[in-house]
Amino acid sequence: MDVVLAEDNPLLRDGLTRLLEAHDCTVVEAVDNGPSLTAALLKHRPDVAVIDIRLPPTLTDEGLRAAIEARRSIPALPILVLSQYVEQLYARELLGDRRGGVGYLLKDRVSNVGEFLEALHRVAGGGTAMDPEVVARLLGRQQNTLDSLTAREKEVLALMAEGRTNAAIAARLYITEKAVGKHSANIFRKLGLDQSEDDNRRVLAVLAYLEGS
Repeated sequence: MDVVLAEDNPLLRDGLTRLLEAHDCTVVEAVDNGPSLTAALLKHRPDVAVIDIRLPPTLTDEGLRAAIEARRSIPALPILVLSQYVEQLYARELLGDRRGGVGYLLKDRVSNVGEFLEALHRVAGGGTAMDPEVVARLLGRQQNTLDSLTAREKEVLALMAEGRTNAAIAARLYITEKAVGKHSANIFRKLGLDQSEDDNRRVLAVLAYLEGS
């Protein structure tokens, strides 16, 4: 799997490169600034882009802007964002562009190699990978909206928003898949969201609703 990596910290950039290449990925280019990221994405058209949000020259949202800009020429380019903090504005912007796989992980999550690689492959395959802490912050901001949900429905929603399948949610909560389906139906009904067979679309719709409503 070809990866373009954008990280301005040289130690982390080197560490991520070694980690990815040790697990059957090819880092076709590793860059440390926004303009170079855009150029690398357009040149290599990778299977997935792993980017830090804050890159030179502005150290604000340069990485995210470069990736979204590249998507204009490469529709559905999978983007896995790494950030040191939970930045709700950037999470909303990432979710707002619903073409292709998207992910938002805190950098601390990289230390769990298994979780990081699972998220990487999920995003590369067109899915969604949201850090549990990011999900918790997004859900927390809309607590009034969620008052109609039961405690179990909130648990299901949080796991759903992380990109987990019904089978994975069932295993995590020690309930049946049928029960997960019932809870999911109740969640959508209470939040006024149309159900969809597309899991990625469903997760994006839920998070976009919670963040923007």
